[in-house]
Amino acid sequence: MSDTEENTEMTIPCVLITSCDSGFKEEELIKQILGTKYLPEPTKREETVAWYPWTINNKYYTADVRLCVVPSTFQMSSEIAQSMQAFIAYFDSTVKDGLEKLHPWISVVEDIAPEVLILVCDRVCESGVTRHEAQQWCLTHGFELVELNPQEVPDEDDDFPESTGVKRIVQALNANVWSSVEMKDGHNQGFGLMSSLVASRHNNPRSCQDPPQSSSLPEEGVLVNEEANHTERSTNTQENTVVDAMTDLDIQELANLTAGDADVDNFERLFTKLKEMKDKASSLPHEQRKVHAEKVSTCIHPWLLLIFILYFYLFLNLLSR
Repeated sequence: MSDTEENTEMTIPCVLITSCDSGFKEEELIKQILGTKYLPEPTKREETVAWYPWTINNKYYTADVRLCVVPSTFQMSSEIAQSMQAFIAYFDSTVKDGLEKLHPWISVVEDIAPEVLILVCDRVCESGVTRHEAQQWCLTHGFELVELNPQEVPDEDDDFPESTGVKRIVQALNANVWSSVEMKDGHNQGFGLMSSLVASRHNNPRSCQDPPQSSSLPEEGVLVNEEANHTERSTNTQENTVVDAMTDLDIQELANLTAGDADVDNFERLFTKLKEMKDKASSLPHEQRKVHAEKVSTCIHPWLLLIFILYFYLFLNLLSR
């Protein structure tokens, strides 16, 4: 690989995926995320570490990322730490000490502080790691628990059912603001700071989260940056502004829908939009989630939305007769 190609590769953000269960390989989760039976050719491989390409392509943007397999903390390097913007860990929930095997990763994650933290298992187990234990662990360390095959599935009659399994993982990754993001035409309004955010991350890759000299990473993976605190405050402010801009766009679209004609197509678009906004909000940090809810509640006329919802149910009742 040439120096130019290597530098370009390092600027692409990565999702670090690790498994603390010897019976479950990281590549299996990658195949589920990609929705394929076979793995693509890795863009890079170093012994047991491999980078797999993935292009996130949704309604609002596209972003090139790498799904990076890292079996243990001993394989961590400064390159991985600088590009890591999401961390997904799989554990064996059928054994009592399943969560204890994640302990070596805690200090690494705390030092780098990626935006997305997901704890994955097949399903919680009463004879192993219970739901309460897994949720308490996630609450302590700031993770989201995702069961690939949960015993309890959302009620199909629920207007806004929770996403589960690998669908929820993909959803959370889609909701992140990646440093490689490219907004699609028609969704650029309100994203004035997007280019500066991306430039900041590319010029200082993960510098806002670079850890001080410590023993939490292997020696070859230690990052040193004397301006980490200042850069963190600056980058966090920019990221919050971008999230606010995305919320404002959603609210504007929601307001347009509530002000539109009361036909069934408009109703469907309204509830689809509400579901999208709920999914986005669920992946935000607690404080941003509160701001998101306040904006939605204050910018949409409550009685107008209530009338819209009541009208929708009356319409459905008439159709069912």
